[in-house]
Amino acid sequence: MIQFYAPEIEKTLTLPESDSAHCTRVLRLTAGDEISVVDGRGHRFRCVITEPHAKHTHIEIAEREDLLKPWKGRVTVAIAPPKNMDRLEWFAEKATEMGIDRIVLLRCRRSERKEVRCDRVEKILVSAMKQSLKGVLPELTPITLLSDFLKEDFGQKYFGYCDADTPRLLFTEEVRPCSDVCVLIGPEGDFSPEEVEMCRKAGYIPVTFGDARLRTETAALFAVAAIHVINQLSSQ
Repeated sequence: MIQFYAPEIEKTLTLPESDSAHCTRVLRLTAGDEISVVDGRGHRFRCVITEPHAKHTHIEIAEREDLLKPWKGRVTVAIAPPKNMDRLEWFAEKATEMGIDRIVLLRCRRSERKEVRCDRVEKILVSAMKQSLKGVLPELTPITLLSDFLKEDFGQKYFGYCDADTPRLLFTEEVRPCSDVCVLIGPEGDFSPEEVEMCRKAGYIPVTFGDARLRTETAALFAVAAIHVINQLSSQ
C-alpha cells in the first residue's frame, strides 16, 4: 500500500503538490483510481481521484478510518543534534518507523550543532510515517534550551549519561510499560556536570543503556526501541 499525506484533506479535497506529482507522474494514476491518504492526526482516508494534476490532484473521500496508535502512552525523546546532520535525520526516520510522539531538539552547553533546518527533518518524518503506514506525524520541536525544556512535565523522566562515576540505573529495568516516557539524550560531549544537576533537580533519573558507549543518535534510538519492546512484553 502507498500512502499519501495531506494534512487538510477533508477541507481541500486536494493532494499537496509533492504528492500530486508522485501520484500522477510517477504512479501514473488517473481519474477513478483509488488512493490511501493520511492526515498525520490519526486518520486514514480511502479516496477516489476525480481530477489528476501534477500540482493539485483533486479527490473525493469514500471512507474515513481512525488509526489507533499501536503503543500506549506518549514517547518523547529530547536529543542534542549531533554535528553530522545525517545522523539526526537517520534517527528521525527510524524512530518514526518504530513509533514516537515527539522529538525535541535540545541545545546544551556542549552542543556542537546549535541550528537545525526543521523543514528538512519534517520531510523525513512525513516520508517515514507514510512508508511505515502510520497515521500520526510525530511532533518536532525546534532547538530549545535544556533549561527551558526541563520546565515541562512528563510521566517518567530519564536522561542518558556516560560518566561511569555517577550512579546510574539500567534503563531497561527502570521503564514502566504503557505510560508517558521522556528520555533526554545529550550532545556528543555529554551533559555538563551543571546540566546533570539541573536534570536531577527536574526529576530526571540518570540511566545507562548498557556497557557499550553509544553515539548520540544510537542511544536515542535504543531508548525508543526498548520502550516499545517493554510495552509489547507487558501486553502478552
